[in-house]
Amino acid sequence: MSAVPVPRFAPRGTHWLVDCYGVDALLLRDAPTIEALLRDAARAAGAHVLSSHVHRFGDGAGVTGVVVLAESHLTIHTWPEHGFAAIDLFLCGETEPERAIAHLESAWPDARIVKTRHARGA
Repeated sequence: MSAVPVPRFAPRGTHWLVDCYGVDALLLRDAPTIEALLRDAARAAGAHVLSSHVHRFGDGAGVTGVVVLAESHLTIHTWPEHGFAAIDLFLCGETEPERAIAHLESAWPDARIVKTRHARGA
């Protein structure tokens, strides 16, 4: 089995996993508000939104959503019954993912937010 050659100029990006605890359950069920929040967070980072979709799973249940970006993606999964949201933010290029995270933090000021950063393709 031959080794796969590593590209001379590997793609690079920053991948953030953002866990949000203590978010109001009503907010975590509100698909239109979640979609607007994600789109605004992406724009705050300087990313270009290509499309988005958020799906609500029914009365009292959470949502799952994705914002497709020219620079990669932003996704969310919510569990209102636990006050929890898991956000995945992967950005490449000349973006500032920290600004997207700051936007999320300002929208949910009472939440405890745990952020993990991973360099991709470095």
